Amino acid sequence: MTKKKKNFRKKLFVKNRLVILNENTFEEIFSFRLTLMNVFVVFSLGGIFLILITTFIIAFTPLREFIPGYSSTQLKKNALELAIKSDSLTTSLKKNEAYIKSIQKVLTGELEYAKFNKDSILAESEEIQITNMKASEEEIKLREEVSKIEKESGGNKANKKK
Repeated sequence: MTKKKKNFRKKLFVKNRLVILNENTFEEIFSFRLTLMNVFVVFSLGGIFLILITTFIIAFTPLREFIPGYSSTQLKKNALELAIKSDSLTTSLKKNEAYIKSIQKVLTGELEYAKFNKDSILAESEEIQITNMKASEEEIKLREEVSKIEKESGGNKANKKK
């Protein structure tokens, strides 16, 4: 088995000559000195180059839209615009419903006209999100460290100005 491997290695590096002849005149048109290793390397690099070029063409041109799972950029843009519009329409619809309900209360006599104000009705219809604004212990420690550093740097600046 080792002899076969050695023979194969020798065959890889044996120099051969590729000659292209004119069939009628037997004139030598072109000739190369090659080894099997050179041919293998050239074909391997050519294959890799071909795969890379194909990948880049598909990835960075509109051809990618023909691959299942990829959507067009125009479609994504339209979907985003429609999502924004539907969100704004939903909010304005909620405000209008609250306004109409308040008008119905005024018309049925449940609410006096003097208390009826469009701005206050719209303010009531808006959802207010309550967030916890209390600082955590880590945040308090960080604030103290930053204030110490600022005091030290402020003292250094005052000394430099003198």
